[in-house]
Amino acid sequence: MPKLPYTYKALNRSMGRALHRYRMIADGDRIAVGISGGKDSFSLMWLLDDLRKRAPVKYELVPIYIDPGFEPSRGRTIAEIGHRHGWKTLVDYSDCGPLAHSEANRENPCFLCSRMRRKRLFVLADRSGCNKIALGHNKDDLIETLLMNIFYAGEISTMLPVQEFFQGKLTVIRPLAFSDEDTISRFVKAMGFTVVDNPCPSASNSKRSKIKAMLRELYRKNSKIRGNIFRAMQRVRSDHLLKPR
Repeated sequence: MPKLPYTYKALNRSMGRALHRYRMIADGDRIAVGISGGKDSFSLMWLLDDLRKRAPVKYELVPIYIDPGFEPSRGRTIAEIGHRHGWKTLVDYSDCGPLAHSEANRENPCFLCSRMRRKRLFVLADRSGCNKIALGHNKDDLIETLLMNIFYAGEISTMLPVQEFFQGKLTVIRPLAFSDEDTISRFVKAMGFTVVDNPCPSASNSKRSKIKAMLRELYRKNSKIRGNIFRAMQRVRSDHLLKPR
């Protein structure tokens, strides 16, 4: 294993803060980890696996990749990457991507594809005996989701670090919720992780990619904006918002 880079300490600290503040992991948990092939999910899996070896609580990890159905498939590649790290990745082959991009659903293929893959992940996590699902969303994802919901859904909301489903039968956790995307990128590069490209034809032209580009330009002009938006989500002054209709 390569020498751990300085970004390891930063990510370990920010993930630890999220785990502690929201009490994400408990003794005896069996956690499905959603693998996408990107830097966030591979970093999350590696960090949780590393923590598992020295944490005071005992938990198990089940990495799961939902292949969206685009050709060529990335399933075998992702399974091989996991094998190199000592992970037995469950690969599920679906047709979510082509269905979401069919003529019947041209308006918002990303939303439908994500929804179908998430539903499939829930099913497989339950079948695998998991009580929690860990997703690799980071601080920047939460910020982008906030703006996407404001611009396109007309509401002020974002992804939660911890969210229960099915009367608490399954709980989604986001241990990287306090971690910067830039730090994760540097960590992946320093560790030499193999990252699999996103096969989705809409990946570079999605609503999220447009929000990300807009934010990148704002951050370039003022480095305080990212932190201010993130803090704003924790300092909501409801008395200074309009009353619900």
